[in-house]
Amino acid sequence: MTLCSSDQLKRTQVLVVGDVMLDRYWYGAVDRISPEAPVPVVRVTREEERLGGCGNVAFNVVSLGAQASLLSVVGDDDNGQRVRRLLDASGIQTHLGSDPQLQTTVKLRIIGRQQQLLRADFESEPRSEVLASQTRQFHTLLPQHQAVLFSDYGKGGLTHIADMIAAARAAKLPVLIDPKGSDYSRYAGATVITPNRAELQQVIGRWHDEAHLLQMAQALRQDLKLDALLLTRSEEGMSLFDAQGVLHVPAVAREVFDVTGAGDTVIATLASLMGVGMSMREALPWANKAGGIVVGKFGTASVNFQELSA
Repeated sequence: MTLCSSDQLKRTQVLVVGDVMLDRYWYGAVDRISPEAPVPVVRVTREEERLGGCGNVAFNVVSLGAQASLLSVVGDDDNGQRVRRLLDASGIQTHLGSDPQLQTTVKLRIIGRQQQLLRADFESEPRSEVLASQTRQFHTLLPQHQAVLFSDYGKGGLTHIADMIAAARAAKLPVLIDPKGSDYSRYAGATVITPNRAELQQVIGRWHDEAHLLQMAQALRQDLKLDALLLTRSEEGMSLFDAQGVLHVPAVAREVFDVTGAGDTVIATLASLMGVGMSMREALPWANKAGGIVVGKFGTASVNFQELSA
């Protein structure tokens, strides 16, 4: 299947809504075990900060060559300011609400010998009045975009997602959702949701074989009135369940270095290409390829158009 042109991507705007966060990495050397407990001592030698959550999704959109608008909420704190500075430098069109009572979400990863040894999360949930204001802004931004992507990390930023899905579908825009939790009813009416294996099993239970998976996935898709359900399956590739049946795309064979953020890359690529006008089935192999490229990089990474088209 032919990939769209870079010029087509440049004219495409994707509206990304969800939970933005700060990904912080501490890298160091591991030379000994602590005398206080049986844990490694990491002597931190380097620190790095990147956009996380829906910020990484939006960054993947602009890295590919499309335009991204980000609608989210941060706290009125130092980490919120750090997120704003990263967004300002990224080329993402930013629409950030501020909640003085919110602690900006931070994921701290401690890395030793090129392996993640520990992750610590710092977070709280935004207030309802801030989210109501965000919903009003969503309706204002909607007409300027060709696709809408909701990145749900379960941090409370998508309380009003049902209203936003309805508005986007009424505007004839594709709506893509990276879901979270065990209740998918809030995603009803979307174009496609993209759970991984563990996330889908949390909703429909374990499947015995491929036929059983097909039956349960299609039942969920029809119950939620979705155009499609895309199951990401790591080394097994991806499976798209839609009205035509099921389409399996095998994983792109390469050395897996880090799977962090691979799902962000897949859904960002899918949204960008569908915003151009490609069908879901046309865009899927390219999204799969993008995911295969990004797992060969460390941390929350992205893919550019040259890498994808090579």
